Amino acid sequence: MQNEMLAPAAVLVAWTVVMLFWMGFTRLPALKRAGIDARNAEPGRRGSDLEGIIPAKTQWKAHNYNHLMEQPTIFYALVVILALAGAAQLDIWLAWAYVVLRVVHSIWQATVNTIPVRLSLFTLSSIVLLVLAARSLMVTL
Repeated sequence: MQNEMLAPAAVLVAWTVVMLFWMGFTRLPALKRAGIDARNAEPGRRGSDLEGIIPAKTQWKAHNYNHLMEQPTIFYALVVILALAGAAQLDIWLAWAYVVLRVVHSIWQATVNTIPVRLSLFTLSSIVLLVLAARSLMVTL
């Protein structure tokens, strides 16, 4: 059951890499259109410095990539805890639900990005994460 519990985390990692490349493939042409040569950029500049310089729709991919570096880190820890402590079938279903919600959230944020839907997806995934956290406490305490 360990591999079954770890599989959703592996899929979310792979999805994060997809978002990384999607961000790069849209951001680099936007930089060129804006007349920015990354090779000659001022040292210490960050992606957030591009706000208002390149189109917002291009930045949405970067925003989502950053989001995938935030809350999902808790998910990864919970998956490992549950895999080591003995995941139940419910834990596996919850982990897959979290991954599906995060992928849908990514696609929505990167393409449409209306806040009510994005917030709903985030809230649902947060609830699933909360349940996974409670279940990890139940199996470890």
